[in-house]
Amino acid sequence: MRQPFSLPFLGLVAAVCLSGCGPRESAPAGGAASPGGAASAALPPQSVSVLEVKTADVPVTVEASGTVTPLQSVDLRAQTTSTVAQVLVKDGQFVKKGELLFRFDDRADRASLDKARAQLARDRASLADLDRQLKRALELRAQNFIAQSAVDTAQAAYDAGVALVKSDEAAVQAAQVTLSYNELRAPISGRAGIVSVFPGSLVQANATATPLVNIAQMDPISIAFTLPETQLGALLSATQAGRLEAEALPPPGAPRGAASIRGQVTVVDNLVDSATGTIKVKAQFDNQAQTLWPGQYLRVRVTLRTVKGAVVVPQAALILRGNERLVYVAQADNTARLLPVQLRFAQGEQAIVEGLEPGMRVVMDGKQNLRPGTPLKILPMPSARPASAASAAASGAAR
Repeated sequence: MRQPFSLPFLGLVAAVCLSGCGPRESAPAGGAASPGGAASAALPPQSVSVLEVKTADVPVTVEASGTVTPLQSVDLRAQTTSTVAQVLVKDGQFVKKGELLFRFDDRADRASLDKARAQLARDRASLADLDRQLKRALELRAQNFIAQSAVDTAQAAYDAGVALVKSDEAAVQAAQVTLSYNELRAPISGRAGIVSVFPGSLVQANATATPLVNIAQMDPISIAFTLPETQLGALLSATQAGRLEAEALPPPGAPRGAASIRGQVTVVDNLVDSATGTIKVKAQFDNQAQTLWPGQYLRVRVTLRTVKGAVVVPQAALILRGNERLVYVAQADNTARLLPVQLRFAQGEQAIVEGLEPGMRVVMDGKQNLRPGTPLKILPMPSARPASAASAAASGAAR
């Protein structure tokens, strides 16, 4: 037997029925509106700064660390064992080729030269006597007063005298060479280093110890550096096409605003280092101001080619999404449009891209808050954008 419904339950059912049978609210006169469209229309304008896309001739460069090396550098060492008589060069002095720098005690060598010259004079006198004896023997032989053997003997004595004189002349030349070692002259023009000897110092012939002084050519001067093997093709093409420019950047610690120095690549090595995958390159620079110093470590920039009429945008305008590169563009109605671009080359703060046209306005600041179709409020570009702020904006947009 079923149980009858209780009064509280019947009251609840009646309340539900009455609420369902109530009057409906009328729809808007324009028909039902899309919730998404209402939200999009209600988006407030986003404040952004934009930059107009332009074309420019962009140099394609590579940078490397290099070492300043003189074109010529000579360590001067004594070629005779003697005592230093005079030091005619000072530390850091600029010297010319052939200039006298050191003079050694040459008394013993001068005595040897005088002895060789005296021996030569004696043997020349003997040769003159042998010459007269030979001529007399020839005359007597022509008159049949002496035998031919006597003439042969005189001829042999004369020939021996000639050889002896030649030997004495060679001895004199050797003594002169030995004497010349007592004067040490500059073999090249350049700047002298620190002098390591003083008057009275004993020097050894061809000693491998510290040289007396080093002379380095300062102007022009070269910088040796290495480039990756991947740049070899472009490097060779540029050198074959003509002058390949190089730029020595100011070294660390240089005064603010110091200018770089321009030169040209002179040598590309004939082999690639298989251990490091690099190739050695040498560039030459004018150094009249003596701003480049041998052994100095600095950065070198080489211009491989120049891209004519390239579309250039700041790298801070690019949005990175995996392998994709995108930019936001402000359209004519000041709404945001997201466009894909192809990155061809990036250097410093600029990038060469394809997919944009000159005159377009790319969004720089504020793109992290944009969506396609977002209304924009264009603000003027700041006069200077700190690198950290530009980097933060790019990383925020990538996210």
